[in-house]
Amino acid sequence: MTKAGASGAGTGLPGYLALFAALYGAYGALSPFLPAFLAERGLSPQDITVFLAAATLVRLASGPLAGRIADRTERTRGVLVISLALSAVANLSLLAGHGFWPLLAIGIVQAVWTAPLAPLADALALAAAQGGRAFQYGWARAAGSAAFISATVLSGFAVDLYGSTAGLGICGAAFAAAAVVATRVVTSSGPHASIEMPECGDGIAGEVDGLPSELRLSFETRQNLAPQDEGAHGKSSQRNGFLALAAIPRFRRVVFVAALVIGAHAMQDAFAVIVWRDAGLSSGIAGLLWSESVAAEVLVFLLIGPWLFAKLGAPGVLTIAALAGALRWAVQGATTWLPALVAIQSLHGLTFAGLHLACLAVIEQSVPDNLRATALSVYGTLGIGLASALLTLASGQLFGAVGLRAFWVMSALSLAAVPLALSLRAEK
Repeated sequence: MTKAGASGAGTGLPGYLALFAALYGAYGALSPFLPAFLAERGLSPQDITVFLAAATLVRLASGPLAGRIADRTERTRGVLVISLALSAVANLSLLAGHGFWPLLAIGIVQAVWTAPLAPLADALALAAAQGGRAFQYGWARAAGSAAFISATVLSGFAVDLYGSTAGLGICGAAFAAAAVVATRVVTSSGPHASIEMPECGDGIAGEVDGLPSELRLSFETRQNLAPQDEGAHGKSSQRNGFLALAAIPRFRRVVFVAALVIGAHAMQDAFAVIVWRDAGLSSGIAGLLWSESVAAEVLVFLLIGPWLFAKLGAPGVLTIAALAGALRWAVQGATTWLPALVAIQSLHGLTFAGLHLACLAVIEQSVPDNLRATALSVYGTLGIGLASALLTLASGQLFGAVGLRAFWVMSALSLAAVPLALSLRAEK
C-alpha cells in the first residue's frame, strides 16, 4: 500500500467513511422501527407482511435496473445521489401516510429508490479503493456497520421519547446527508475505474510483480486480451447487459455462493430471538448476542479480512465462510446453552463480512468495468435479496414443523456452497 493509502490523505477515504456511515445509519434507524410505525398507522399484521413483501419484490427489479442505468450512462455517482435524495423524500413522505393503500403506495416508491443504494455505493468505493492501493474497502464498510449499531441504539431512545415516527425522521435525515456526501466523494478516473494499471512499456514486470496476487491475475488477464477482442467484449457487454453477466461463469458461481451462505441467515434473522427468549434468555441478553455478531462483522471488515485475503485469496475466504456457516447453524440447531451461543456469534464476522468481501473481490476481478454497477446490483438484490426472501418464507414452514432443528437445514445450505467456492480457485 502507498503512503497515501495508509494515511487516507488524498485517497477519498474520509468521504467514503462518511458516506457509508450515513447510508447504514439510515438503515439502522429505519429497519427495526418500521413495522411498529406501520402498526401505529392502522395496519394489521397481515397488512404489514404485504407491505414488506411488496417492497422486497420491487427492490428485486429496481435494484438491477438502476445498476444497469448507472453502467450505461457511466454516471454511477449521479444515479446514487439522485437515489439517496429521493429515498429521503420518500421516507419522510411515509410520515404523512395513514391507512394501508396510501402507505403501500409510498412504500413502493421508497423501495424503488432505496434498492440500488448499497450496490452503487459499493461500486464507487471499490473504484476509488483501486484494489486496496488507495485504501481498503473494508474500512468504509466497517464504518457502515458501526453506524448501523449506533443509529439503532440512538433511534431506540428517540422512539421511546417521541414515538416510532422518530426513527423515520432520523432515517430521512441520514439519507439526505448521504446524498450531500455522495456529491463530494472521490471517484478514481471516473465512476467505473477500478484498478489503475500501469501502461505497457519498460519496467512493467516489476510494477505488476508488486501488486497483490489477486490483482496481478486481473491485470495479466486484461493484458492477454488482444485490443480488438477487448473492444468487442466491451461493446457486447454494453449491448447485452444482463446476458453478458450471466455468461461469466465466475460471476454466476459467486452469486450462488452468496445466495446459499448469506441466504442461510434468514432463519437467524426471523427466529433467533424467539428461540432465545423461549429458552429463558432475557431480551437484554438477546440484544447483547446480536451486538456481538455485528461487532465481529466490524472486526473482519477492519482487520481480519485483509489478513485472510493475504493468506487464502478470495476463493479460500469464501470456503472458510461457508464452513463457518455450516458450523454456526449446526450448533444453533442443537442447543440454546448460553456459552455455546456466545461462541458462535463471532462466526458472523466470517459468514457475512468475510463472505461479502470475498464476493466483491471476485466480482471486481471477473466483471468488466462497464458492467460493475449492474453486477453489484444483481449480486445484492437478485442474488442475496431473492435468496433471503425465499428462505425467510421457507424458514417459517421449517420452524413450525421441526422447531430448533430447522437451523440444520441452514447448515446444509452453507455446506453446499463449499464445492462452489472451491471451484472458483480451479478457474483461476
